[in-house]
Amino acid sequence: MRFVAVAFYGCLLALLAVGLRDLLLGYEENRCSMTYMFEYPEYLRIQLPHRVSQRYPGYGLYLYGEGLYAQHSRSLKLSGVPVLFLPGNAGSYKQARSLGSIALRKAEDIDNGFHLNVFTIDFSEELVALYGGSLQRQTRFVHESIKAILRLYKDQDTPPRSVAVVGHSMGGIVARALFTLPKFSPHLVSLILTQASPHQGPVLPLDRHLLEFYSTVRRHWSSGTGDLRNVTVLSMGGGYRDYQVRSGLTALPCPPDDPNKLSLVSTAVPRTWVSTDHLSIVWCKELVLATVRAFFDLIDPDTRQMTEDPARRMAVLRHHFVRHPVRLLAEQDDTVVTFPGSPELWTEVHTPRLSYSSPKEPRARYFIFPLSSRRKSHSHFHCQNSNLEMTSWLFGCTQSNGSMCLQAVDLSWDTELLPAYKVVTVKLSDLPSFSHLVLSTSSLNGGQFSVECEWFSEDSRTASVPVPHILSFGMSIREVTLSSPALFHTVELLDFHQVYQAFKVTIESQCKGTRGRLPSVYRLQVPWFREDSFTAASVPSVTEIFAKLHTSRPDNSSSAILQLHTSPDCQYKVSVQTSFFQVLGQHCAILDREGAEDTEGHGLGTVENWLAGLQRVRGDTPSLGKRTRFCPASQLVPSGTPQLKIYPIGSWLRRASQIPPCTNSRPVMSSKLKGTVPCSSQIRVEEQFYRVGQAPCQRPRVLRFCGPVLPVYMAVCILLACEGQVYSLIHTGRPVELAEALGESTQLHRVELLVSLLHLLLRLSWFQAGWSALGLPLVDTLPLTALDHGVLESSEPLSPAEGWTRLVSLFLLLLGAAVAFWGGALFRLSLELLSWILSPLHRQPSIIQDSGHPLTRSRIILIVTLGLVAWATCGALALVAVYFLYLYKVMRLQMSERTLKHVLNLAPREKVREGGGSAGQGEAHPAGSNSLITVSALEKVQDNLQLHLSLSVLLTLPVMLSAPSLIHWLRSLRHSLQLNPDPCWPVVLPLIVSSTILMNSNTHTLCYSKLLVVICRLQLPVCVSMVTFSLMHLYRVTYFLSLSLALHALCCLI
Repeated sequence: MRFVAVAFYGCLLALLAVGLRDLLLGYEENRCSMTYMFEYPEYLRIQLPHRVSQRYPGYGLYLYGEGLYAQHSRSLKLSGVPVLFLPGNAGSYKQARSLGSIALRKAEDIDNGFHLNVFTIDFSEELVALYGGSLQRQTRFVHESIKAILRLYKDQDTPPRSVAVVGHSMGGIVARALFTLPKFSPHLVSLILTQASPHQGPVLPLDRHLLEFYSTVRRHWSSGTGDLRNVTVLSMGGGYRDYQVRSGLTALPCPPDDPNKLSLVSTAVPRTWVSTDHLSIVWCKELVLATVRAFFDLIDPDTRQMTEDPARRMAVLRHHFVRHPVRLLAEQDDTVVTFPGSPELWTEVHTPRLSYSSPKEPRARYFIFPLSSRRKSHSHFHCQNSNLEMTSWLFGCTQSNGSMCLQAVDLSWDTELLPAYKVVTVKLSDLPSFSHLVLSTSSLNGGQFSVECEWFSEDSRTASVPVPHILSFGMSIREVTLSSPALFHTVELLDFHQVYQAFKVTIESQCKGTRGRLPSVYRLQVPWFREDSFTAASVPSVTEIFAKLHTSRPDNSSSAILQLHTSPDCQYKVSVQTSFFQVLGQHCAILDREGAEDTEGHGLGTVENWLAGLQRVRGDTPSLGKRTRFCPASQLVPSGTPQLKIYPIGSWLRRASQIPPCTNSRPVMSSKLKGTVPCSSQIRVEEQFYRVGQAPCQRPRVLRFCGPVLPVYMAVCILLACEGQVYSLIHTGRPVELAEALGESTQLHRVELLVSLLHLLLRLSWFQAGWSALGLPLVDTLPLTALDHGVLESSEPLSPAEGWTRLVSLFLLLLGAAVAFWGGALFRLSLELLSWILSPLHRQPSIIQDSGHPLTRSRIILIVTLGLVAWATCGALALVAVYFLYLYKVMRLQMSERTLKHVLNLAPREKVREGGGSAGQGEAHPAGSNSLITVSALEKVQDNLQLHLSLSVLLTLPVMLSAPSLIHWLRSLRHSLQLNPDPCWPVVLPLIVSSTILMNSNTHTLCYSKLLVVICRLQLPVCVSMVTFSLMHLYRVTYFLSLSLALHALCCLI
């Protein structure tokens, strides 16, 4: 039986290891460009009022600067637009250098003299994502900092009235919390940009202060008061590369009818299209450029400050972060355009499709498409172009003369920028006043480009494929063939709308001929959340896309959609199958340090870096100098690169540290590339070709969403194992080993059946009424449904979980049992090793004797002392102290066990004859002692060891959950001796009392307890309650474990 348990839990551990490996290591490569400081960065500390400095001794406010700008700013005579950066969990104020440096370079290139003053706050790198006691203090300090910033501009003619706030991670939550302060004026902040901020709820809810802070912010913003509707908020998630804060948590929990709130994922941002990890979202150059461009477009030329018009702010943000029409926002969209009347420049098109490639010499040419003959047979007109420099290229003709258009309206605002080209699709029913469509293909500087257009009917270009069931394990494949030649196809993935679904989508293209083609672009579009992802692939090719969701569908909207921008002379086949390993690991979002000294994303660039950054930001054409070496473009790809994908980056100089040295790999660049490109280790020139990289690796799904609740299931399994030990103690007088109890006595189905029954009862109105009448808290469920709006509060608090949730819960119970099984084994081996190391410190290995009553005077003094320590300093400190005392108790028992075994091994063996003589057989005993007493002593020590080993494992979980508050207390010792507020107080008191009593207990005392049977039967209700109330409130695990330990301690007294 033990072998079966080892094999079973070994398989579960291997399954968990595969999921964790894919989660932590199986993400796509970092395709962000790095930002560089062109001059040495400086941080000028802003002097705050004395009362503020005294109240917040560990915090500080700084102004970022470089070079001459930093020198001029020392006088604090500022004239720019104030922007405040708020770091996140364990973040540094120096993380603002990417935003500040790019903004400085942008300001140097414009003529109107606008510039940004980037301020940043030092929060002493506090762990606010794990310890919520500092969040309110940080919020109040930000309020004081904003007032101090605005005072710096009081001498201006038109001083700013508000500050734009950029918050990274928990800094974004603090920015929204400003509006909950009673004395905060809402007009002080009109724009908030958050980066990877978990707005829906904390990643790890380890203390009640953190959840109370979230609840306060959530209630205030969900109310939709008038002062909040004038605040523009943009939330950006990092995508699947960010395994610390999943993008589903970054959605803003605001009323759906609020037009000034916007949530999206970085993969959907135009001109970015990359996934960022939790740190690189701060310095990712593509994303920082979009942010800085938006800030400068938000400046009102009259006031030289951020515009106060909410509609204007949202229009700018949508322009840069949602749909980029590849033109300046300042251009008018209703301009009437007149065309030249030369007939030789015009060509009337009557065919269903147009394909045009420009000549090498500059030339103006116009194509006109009559609408009258197409309105009945077609519903849309679609065009795509590659490298066409014209921003206005599609028009609706309002006045024509034969085959020429004299006057038209620009329709190019519907243009959308994709990774490989620009596309525009217009609906004919929206163009009733136009007689023709006009395509302008004028070449300004002789650059070559290509344009393709077609008419199509939406029904003929839309296909549907039902996705396989999640339990098909990849054995079922659904296929659809797109045989009609076209530029655009839509495949609706029916029934794909839940986060626990994950599929491998294979797109195979087969083409006629070998002529050069533009790459195909595949877009996974999610109608209910802006989390679109793009994949560009050469044709013909076989491309694999792992389709998955950040959020579940909140209503009955359509399922996810796969859009294919294709080559018209190619045939495409789309296959969909379930990816089991992707399903396995999706539900784990692991929180880690967001630390600040991130040398990967920043640095003082060399000459090449400076040239590259200058070209990207300012558009200059600097000289490359003599240090640049050249090589053929076909040699810019590493040999043996698997599954090549193509991504556009434009004709810019850019840093390419990820690009390896020149190799002799096969050519994969576009045929549009002419000449050579620099292949230095610092920069390269790119002219109309595409970056080549590996297909993005996708993360597993079960662990990504539900990993943070795994400690709950571990605690349940350990409690059930303790129940099995007590049951064995009642019936045999001896407890079984922890591993054996986990392998045999842990009947996980009992917990899951009772929890499922509870959720079924909650469907009944009378049960819900009784539940509410008792004042019981809301039931926690796994975060697998909807847009995570019910993490903290819900309008339907007693809604039952779905059937799939119960299946995932049972699977997590098995994973928790596996972790508890192997973790307990590792725990025992570690203590065994430590006991061997500590044994030489004891002069003579002793046998621990019964110490009488569990509550002696010395133990009472110990309890009082630890209680005072917990009250005066930190509750976690006292808990850790009693925990180490308990571990020492266990190690002493291990020493005693080895001592008794050694004595038994040395004892002579004699045979008991009938006449009382010795004949070499009989009981073993040490010389001069009774053998039965010795064997009994060994058994007694072994029983006590098994009991205390299980209890110490049980005590380990509260210690781990309280570790963040202890770390915060240690780091803030220079400011205060007492942790305030302390999430461990007063729950630490019963833990200290129970642990001290149990530390001096033994199995003999427990066997004769009158409450032992009752305590054994109470463990199951405690486990059910833990699963019911602790999944989204991890700190409650400590409460239930304290209850269990208190019940065990009560058995020692009664």
